[in-house]
Amino acid sequence: MDKMHFDVLIIGAGISGISAARHLQMDCPHKTFAILEGRQNIGGTWDLFKYPGIRSDSDMYTLGFRFRPWTGTKAIADGPSIMQYLNEAVDEYGIRQKIHFGRRVKKASWSTADALWALEVEVEGQPHPVAYTCNFVSVCAGYYNYEAGYLPHFEGIEKFKGQVVHPQKWTSDIDYTDKRVVVIGSGATAVTLVPELAKKAAHVTMLQRSPTYIFSRPDEDKLANWMNRNLPLAIAYPVTRWKNILMATLFYRLSKRYPQGVKKLLIKGIKKELGDDYPVEKHFSPSYNPWDQRVCLVPNGDMFAAIKKGTASVVTDRIDTFTETGIQLQSGEKLDAELIVTATGLNVQLLGGIDLYVDGTKPDIGKTVSYKSIMFSNIPNLTMAFGYTNASWTLKVDLTNQYMCRLLNYMDKKGYRQCTPRQNDPNLQLHPFTDFSAGYIQRQINNLPMQGNKKPWLLKQNYIFDLMNIRHGEIENEVLEYR
Repeated sequence: MDKMHFDVLIIGAGISGISAARHLQMDCPHKTFAILEGRQNIGGTWDLFKYPGIRSDSDMYTLGFRFRPWTGTKAIADGPSIMQYLNEAVDEYGIRQKIHFGRRVKKASWSTADALWALEVEVEGQPHPVAYTCNFVSVCAGYYNYEAGYLPHFEGIEKFKGQVVHPQKWTSDIDYTDKRVVVIGSGATAVTLVPELAKKAAHVTMLQRSPTYIFSRPDEDKLANWMNRNLPLAIAYPVTRWKNILMATLFYRLSKRYPQGVKKLLIKGIKKELGDDYPVEKHFSPSYNPWDQRVCLVPNGDMFAAIKKGTASVVTDRIDTFTETGIQLQSGEKLDAELIVTATGLNVQLLGGIDLYVDGTKPDIGKTVSYKSIMFSNIPNLTMAFGYTNASWTLKVDLTNQYMCRLLNYMDKKGYRQCTPRQNDPNLQLHPFTDFSAGYIQRQINNLPMQGNKKPWLLKQNYIFDLMNIRHGEIENEVLEYR
């Protein structure tokens, strides 16, 4: 195998990988690095998903990078606009030439004796793998399996004569014009798809087993747009960013402290959209509290508008079996369909599915403890970008990559080549990585690292806490072992 060496290897060229590359350029200009991307394009999620209406459910002033202002007029942006923003960023900063496309990391092995990671990399179109070595690995491969989404067992699915597609596998040749469509699911993907499909379909039914919290907000931020027109961008962007961070943090904290009050507020908003005669309690009043799972955004109330227009509807029921012409529900009702979209979630997969070894031993990630939700106990010289479940992904990713650079600079200053978090506190209480009850997380909770009940092992899903703990927190402590 050919061999290439870099100081840092970044795995993945989505939002996280681009952020890591830019922070290395800014904060560690002496470091050599490359990005290994398994696909043939940047963007990660935003390049993978092609379903109609694909958009962010986080505002672009926080989903955008801290170092590159978002200047679009829409705060809730569609997929193509986000891809344009990312492409402009990689070209502006000269990152594209650092990306090795079509290179999928299959195995990463750490050697303490050599203070090196050795990576075995499959190259698209080539029969033999390529070897890379580096001193430090930044895993920016997202949190789910790109090969296939989650599909539960559906009785009789093989009987259905129409088309069944998972949003993760949507292709441009799928025709839904004047067709009866059923979207199975009630999460962010489903509430995005339903109003968009309803523009052309004969009718779209969102079939949900249980309701999800949904709220409406304008896709444009009028205050942000006013500031962008009247103030320098260097002032307008951080002010808008912090406004949105504080508002989102306040909403989350209120949801946790006063869940019933927030629930009433959310349901009141839906009743205002759909009217008193609509069965809001049945279709939009979940059994869990707000932010136990993600609260879904519908920009400009587009989904509610489709329901009022009659081009879309919601059914809360369970599937008994698929039939040749649609779905038989447990209530006895039948849903006819020519296209069924299974918006049933993702398959969580950490570290991009890489086989990881430390001195010849394969660590059990589910038995490690997450250090600042950035590193893993007993795994040296490796960081993982994992965003928030209750706020924009990029907020946490930018902090993670800043911390990586601080760590690298500290190691250089002290002459260290290795840094390993060690959890040796006998009094540390261990808990699951997150109490987020969404199905895609809970299905893999035993394969996620643990967290502790105190810093630096504590995961709070709070940007302001992390700002102090990660961006401004200590680099040298009793937990980090340097060699």
